[in-house]
Amino acid sequence: MIAGVILAAGASSRMGGHPKALLEYHGETFVARLVRVLSAVCDPVIVVLGYHADRIEPVVPPGAKVVTNPSPEHGQLSSLQTGLAVLPEQAEGFMFVPVDCPAAEPETIASVAAAFRSRDPRIQLVVPQYHGKHGHPVCASREIVREMLALPATAQARDVVHAHIANTLYVDVDDPGILTDIDNLERYKNLEKGVQ
Repeated sequence: MIAGVILAAGASSRMGGHPKALLEYHGETFVARLVRVLSAVCDPVIVVLGYHADRIEPVVPPGAKVVTNPSPEHGQLSSLQTGLAVLPEQAEGFMFVPVDCPAAEPETIASVAAAFRSRDPRIQLVVPQYHGKHGHPVCASREIVREMLALPATAQARDVVHAHIANTLYVDVDDPGILTDIDNLERYKNLEKGVQ
């Protein structure tokens, strides 16, 4: 079993306070699309909310598990830890993606999950890459869960990721969507125009 974790607790300050989870891509909100595509390979799919939770939760598709980060001001690591704290015991790993990275194709997500399931036991992380650039979603082992939960509030998730470069499998995908990161209005306008 692989669980899915969608990080959607941010304040969206660079988007004028409009929640990025509610932006649309191909007729779906970012959060609804990510729940749909992750659900094909992940069970459960956990959506971590924080700022704007009252606006986002009503549009989270049925079947996803919603949890709320009590301290979203502490940043993305605190949201990831909130999601990992409710991971089922039987989950052998988890796939995580920030809600502002909505464009990975379903085939890409399936490829990352398949690579994780068939990996050498020494591999702790599976990361998609497009023309040598790393993107989301990332799949990580149960061992990574323990390390992420042990991090102090001042740390960042990438501290753990970088510590496991030697135990990371990079999967080549033909999908520029893994690199999409919508953190301001200009990037969102480019996404709407089909420009990565």
